[in-house]
Amino acid sequence: MNSLSLELAHALPEMILAVGAIVMVLVGAIRGKDDDGPMSELAVVALGAALVTILLGHREAGVVFNGAFIDDGFGDFMKALSLTGSIVVLLMAGDFLRGAGVNKFEFPILIVLATLGMLMLISANGLIALYLGLELMSLSLYVVAAISRDDARASEAGLKYFVLGALSSGMLLYGASLLYGFAGTVSFAGIASAIGGHPNTGVIFGLVFLFAGLAFKMSVVPFHMWTPDVYEGAPTPVTAFFASAPKMAAVAITVRVIMTAFPGAVAQWQQIIVFLALASMALGSFAAIVQTNIKRLMAYSSIGHMGFALVGLAAGTEAGARGVAIYMAIYLVMTLGTFAAILSMRVNGKPVEKIADLSGLSRTNPTMAFFLAMLMFSLAGVPPLAGFFAKFYVFMAAVEAKLYWLAVIGILTSAVSAYYYLRIVKIMYFDEPESAFDRPSMTQRAVLAVSSLAMLLFWIFPAPLVDAAAAAAHSLF
Repeated sequence: MNSLSLELAHALPEMILAVGAIVMVLVGAIRGKDDDGPMSELAVVALGAALVTILLGHREAGVVFNGAFIDDGFGDFMKALSLTGSIVVLLMAGDFLRGAGVNKFEFPILIVLATLGMLMLISANGLIALYLGLELMSLSLYVVAAISRDDARASEAGLKYFVLGALSSGMLLYGASLLYGFAGTVSFAGIASAIGGHPNTGVIFGLVFLFAGLAFKMSVVPFHMWTPDVYEGAPTPVTAFFASAPKMAAVAITVRVIMTAFPGAVAQWQQIIVFLALASMALGSFAAIVQTNIKRLMAYSSIGHMGFALVGLAAGTEAGARGVAIYMAIYLVMTLGTFAAILSMRVNGKPVEKIADLSGLSRTNPTMAFFLAMLMFSLAGVPPLAGFFAKFYVFMAAVEAKLYWLAVIGILTSAVSAYYYLRIVKIMYFDEPESAFDRPSMTQRAVLAVSSLAMLLFWIFPAPLVDAAAAAAHSLF
C-alpha cells in the first residue's frame, strides 16, 4: 500500500462522509425540490457506513497527512459516539420536521457536513487541523440552528449562536497564534516538546484563549450564554443534535489537547479546568430549578453534565480520561432518550414544551412515563442506573488525583440537581392529567425504550463500555 492509500485508509470515515455530502448535494440539485425526499435516508446510509468502518476497521493507530491527523483508539471511540448521535437524531427528526413544515433537503446535508467536521476535530493533531474541523462543524451548526426561517425564535437562536460562535472562534484562533508564536510549531507533540514543564506567560495566555474557544463548544460556564436560548428557540430535533453529537467532539478535542499538547503544564491548565467544572456544575444545578420549559431545562442540565465530565479531565490521568469517555457515552444515551420523549410531546399535531404538559403522564401513557422516569433518575445519578456509574468514574478519578474537594462539591451539586429531575417524575406520577399526547412515531418509541433500558440494566453488564473506554484512554498516553 503506497503512502497516499495508507493516509486515505486512516481517514476512510471522513472520506465516506465527504463523498456522501457531495452526492447528496447533487441529488438535491437534480431533484429541484425543497422537501426532504430521500435525503435523510442517504444521510443515514453515509453516517452508518462511516460508523461501520470505525467499529469493524481494526486499523493500526497512525499519524498521517504530515502529522495533522491522528487515527487512534480514543478517536475511534469518540467518533463512534458522534456518529451514533447524528444517526439517531436524523431517524427521530423526520416526523417532527414534516409536521412543522421545515423538512428541507438541506437539513440532512448539513448534519452530514457537521458530523464530518466533528470527525476531523476529534482526529486533529495540530492547531490548524483543530481549527479547520471546528469551523466546518460550526458553520454547519449555525445554519442548522436557524433552519426554520419563518420562526422568529429559531432565527433569533441562529443569530445568537452565530455571533457568539464567531467571537469564540476568534478567541480560539488568537490563542492558537500565541501558542504557535511561542512554541514555533502547530503540532500538539511539538508544542509539548517546546514548552516542556515550564510554560512562560505567553503560552499561558495562549492556553487560556484556546480553552475559551473550546469551552464555548462544550457550553460550559462562563461561555454558556447561548445554550438556553438556542435550545429553546431551535426546532426540537436541532436541539437534540446540539445536545448530543457536537458535545462528543468538543470534549474529545479538549481531552486530546490537554493530554498531548500540555502534559508539562498541569499546574496551569488544571486551574482552568477546575474553574470551568465548578462553575458549570453550580450553574447547571441551581439555574435549572426555576425553568418551566423542558428544552430550556435540558440546556442547563447539559451545562451541569459537562461540568461533571470536566471533573474527570481535571485529574489529568489515564483514569480521568477513561472516566470522561464513560461519562460522555452514558450522557449521549440519556440525552437521546430524553429528547425522544420531548419529541413525543405533541397534542393534536402541535408540539408542547412546558414541563407542566407532562402532568399525569403515568395515567395517559404509563409506558412513556416509566421510561422517562428511568432517564430522569439516571440523569440525577441515582444508583444503580448508568448515570450513577458515570459520575462514580469521574469522581473516583478526581479522588485518586487528590482533588477531594472537587469531588465533594460535585456530589453536593449532583444532589441539588436531583431536585429538578425528580420534580418531573413527581409531575408525571402525582399531578392531575393534562391532555394526552399523540401517538409517538415508531423511531421515537424505540429510542426512548432502548435508551431507558440501557440505563436501567447497565449495572448488570458494564464491562464492554468500561473496557472500550479504558482502551481509548490508554491510547492517549
